[in-house]
Amino acid sequence: MLHTSLILITPLILFIVLGLFGKYLSPKAAGWLGTAGLLLITCLAYITAYHYFFEVGKVDGVYQKMELFSFSWLHLGEWLVVNLGFMLDPIAAMMLVVITTVSLMVHIYSSSYMKGEVGFQRYYALLSLFTFSMLGLVVANNIFQMYIFWELVGVSSYSLIGFYYTKPAAVTASKKAFIVTRFADLGFLIGILILSYYTRTFDFISLTDPKGALISNPASATFMGASVFTWAMALIFMGGAGKSAMLPLHIWLPDAMEGPTPVSALIHAATMVVAGVYLVARLFPVYYFVTPEVLTGIAYIGAATSLFAAIVACTQTDIKRVLAFSTISQIAYMLVALGVSKYEGHDGLGYMASMFHLFTHAFFKALLFLGAGAVIHAVHSNEMKDMGSLRKYMPVTHITFLIACLAIAGIPPFSGFFSKDEIMVAALHSNVAVFVCQYIVAGLTAFYMFRLYYNIFWSKDAHYHHTPHEAPAAMSFPLIFLAALTVAVGFIPFSTFTTADGAAFAGHIDWSVAAPSIAVALVGIGIATLMYKSESGKADKVASRFGKFYNWAVHKFYFDELYLFITKNLIFKYISTPVAWFDRNVVDGFMNFQATLTYTVSNGIKELQSGNIQRYVWVFAMGALTTLALVLFVL
Repeated sequence: MLHTSLILITPLILFIVLGLFGKYLSPKAAGWLGTAGLLLITCLAYITAYHYFFEVGKVDGVYQKMELFSFSWLHLGEWLVVNLGFMLDPIAAMMLVVITTVSLMVHIYSSSYMKGEVGFQRYYALLSLFTFSMLGLVVANNIFQMYIFWELVGVSSYSLIGFYYTKPAAVTASKKAFIVTRFADLGFLIGILILSYYTRTFDFISLTDPKGALISNPASATFMGASVFTWAMALIFMGGAGKSAMLPLHIWLPDAMEGPTPVSALIHAATMVVAGVYLVARLFPVYYFVTPEVLTGIAYIGAATSLFAAIVACTQTDIKRVLAFSTISQIAYMLVALGVSKYEGHDGLGYMASMFHLFTHAFFKALLFLGAGAVIHAVHSNEMKDMGSLRKYMPVTHITFLIACLAIAGIPPFSGFFSKDEIMVAALHSNVAVFVCQYIVAGLTAFYMFRLYYNIFWSKDAHYHHTPHEAPAAMSFPLIFLAALTVAVGFIPFSTFTTADGAAFAGHIDWSVAAPSIAVALVGIGIATLMYKSESGKADKVASRFGKFYNWAVHKFYFDELYLFITKNLIFKYISTPVAWFDRNVVDGFMNFQATLTYTVSNGIKELQSGNIQRYVWVFAMGALTTLALVLFVL
């Protein structure tokens, strides 16, 4: 009990200490304190996960949802009680490992990458706040607690994206992320209220129990031709789609790369953006048994988003934006797996594959972002045109980045191959159209990742103002550690730990699906090799052949421009402007009229209290005469 409490308490204490007293600490001391605290949390998280998976979590062959502690926080009437607690199940235990491991590597990496930055102590305080928020989100024992920490994640990510608050682009990006996700979170909140109104509970154990009242006997109320639960679960997914940057709520994530690169690794590759996937997985029994139509919609949204993001990633020149669109595509892969999954035994392969890919993706995507940060640190640019032949100068970064590229491309024996194969198999057995789409995305993923790899480490011999050099040890160690995990974690028998119904099943590689998948990836790598390994001009020729479509992809299919048009030319012009006019002229005018009337009347009668005795006598006399005249007139 105590060590699980410390997992949440420690990062909160670190945030308070570094936030309030960081200015009294040297940057080095603040970095050491933050990193030491994360090391403690990581150790506790590993102990907790081991204890759950191997000692107490399994009962009669099935992993249980366990409330380690819970206390009442808010009473809403007689039946609706909001608790704050700590709940463990397979996906919560897995996420504890993911969040703390990646966060620890980011803390170590940042000690060198952020060295000399103004606000270094503030940066580490915000990292602690973000870690606290994500940990609170994944161990929440009820959906309202999850929402509280969900919003804390939004606030902390807003602060980290806008860390360089003197840079206009960073301020704009942080506001964009905050506003877009707030609209999505409004849907999430409405969905929670509808769900809780009809179920009379916020509790996850009650909501997701297959034998519980919600699943075994759902309410029959409808609204506009659909079940109230369909509306509730669709709105809840809206919140997840915003956090995980699904179409059409994806526009904030690429711009969020304006934050420090370690922040990109932490927030936008490994933890925050998977919150939407985690939300669907947490409520998966409800989606599957009560609203399967919403689950099908999630699969199609995921498929469309993965294809869209992969196409755009093929055209971007900023290395962090390539990785941002790669993240969108891979998160969509996970949602596709959930959308095509069933529930019991091996039929729940999609659920297991989604969580497996979330697990493997966390490490190789964090590795890619931290590797990109090492490159940016060396050449002081994000643009591919300013890079080339860096394998000669940065051998450690080169090898670790290559490992991550092979993993995300789905090449064995790297971890991405194992989790992607399971997703492909689940899609094939459920929805052939989605399966074909994901095969295409697999080829595009291999292509754009090796386009990125060759442009950075091979291609032309760039002319650098200063000779690039390998990253310092504090930056190289996380790269090596994450590369080792990228190689190793694919061999974890994930289907024995994390399944939809909590019961283990035997996983295996379906070579009838895996072999063509590898072939597609190799084709993508081969095309990237021909076009980008050396400076040949082939890439420009191919781009010119695609003409307008290529330009659309470069401009991200003009989603940002569409949003600007809708907001400026429609919302601002036809809604905001009339509302502002009404506010200024009608509301303010009415209040100003009341004030003017009050002033005029009071100014007219103020002489009644002037203190002049003669005036008082005169007024009294006039009043008496007037009263007498009225009495006589009446009589």
